[in-house]
Amino acid sequence: MATNLFEPTIPDLAIVGGGLAGGLVALAVTRARPALSLVLIEAGDSFGGNHRWSWFEGDLEAEAEALLDCFPLTVWRGGYTVRFPGFARRLPASYRSLASCDFDASLRRLLPQQAIRTGSRAIALDATGVTLESGERIAARAVIDCRDFKPSAYLTGGWQLFAGRHIRTDAPHGLAEPIIMDADLPQHDAYRFVYSLPLFADEVFVEDTYYADTPVLDLAVLGRRVAAYAEARGWTGETVGAEAGLLPVLTGGDFVRHRESQAMHGVALAGARGLFSHPLTSYTLPFAAETALAVARAMPIPGADLAALLDARAAKHWRATRFYRLLGKMLFQAAEAEARWRIFARFYRLPAPLIARFYAGRSTPADMARVLIGRPPVPISRGVAALLGKGAPLVQGSRT
Repeated sequence: MATNLFEPTIPDLAIVGGGLAGGLVALAVTRARPALSLVLIEAGDSFGGNHRWSWFEGDLEAEAEALLDCFPLTVWRGGYTVRFPGFARRLPASYRSLASCDFDASLRRLLPQQAIRTGSRAIALDATGVTLESGERIAARAVIDCRDFKPSAYLTGGWQLFAGRHIRTDAPHGLAEPIIMDADLPQHDAYRFVYSLPLFADEVFVEDTYYADTPVLDLAVLGRRVAAYAEARGWTGETVGAEAGLLPVLTGGDFVRHRESQAMHGVALAGARGLFSHPLTSYTLPFAAETALAVARAMPIPGADLAALLDARAAKHWRATRFYRLLGKMLFQAAEAEARWRIFARFYRLPAPLIARFYAGRSTPADMARVLIGRPPVPISRGVAALLGKGAPLVQGSRT
């Protein structure tokens, strides 16, 4: 039978959502299976949005580290600092950071040009393709949904709110290493800390973060607090970039009912929408890299089989991260908001290797026991009530 040379090729994979999870899937599949065709569909004008992702070097296995090394990274090899009222500590772990503008530029360089579809909002996904807001239909042999987390009444927890500024300072800022957590600050009815990264001698990134009960992001208030923090340290100058966001901190819920509420038959779920995150820190990068590599190893694969593969991985991840959801319950339901910093201050007195495994989501049973033993930083009665309680549903947040 003759082949119609004008018949469009159906992509082997359509990836909806060009954020961290979707971009890494596209890159991993392109590197591992260059003969396959794919399309990366993003509603915005650029991949990755307006974010900065950071992680500890030990968070990634070698293969995942090699995948991230495709991007231009800022690396600090000396160590980092944390600060709390009456206590500060320097830890030796190397730290890495990736700006979304570099993520976008690298994907545009590394992916086939026909794979890039920005400014294309998807309104419907199914096992055979994607329908765009414009009415265009993109057929595909497999579809994976990598869009942002979708609030759910079947999940419980709190929220991580943040607002950051990239400042080009009038004079060298003098900060040599990252300050990952400075909580020696007014808490404002949440667990609040400021995160500072020295990007260049005269450029610093400063982000104000809150573990809050309610998902209200007041950009004006947070912006003023970031500016005040920077000015108090002499970091004045031109703001060359800004970001803000709202992330879920998972403490529990009904995993099966949540997945059923999100499911589209034959469509795979990944990224934060697929619950591939660290429940307590809300980190997604290590899990996004691992998922991307798993998809690349499995391709080519029918869409239904890809959906089943990622469903199984998500269920395994949910079981493996139960300990972190338990700690999140203690944070939000047992600790008074103004005293939540005490939980983290106690945690940061523990051995450095334990802290490293915690952030990587690879805590051992001995680590878990070590975190829990000793005098609890919350009243015992409130701790028991927290463990027995259901928690607040993760419903839609807002921004003002």
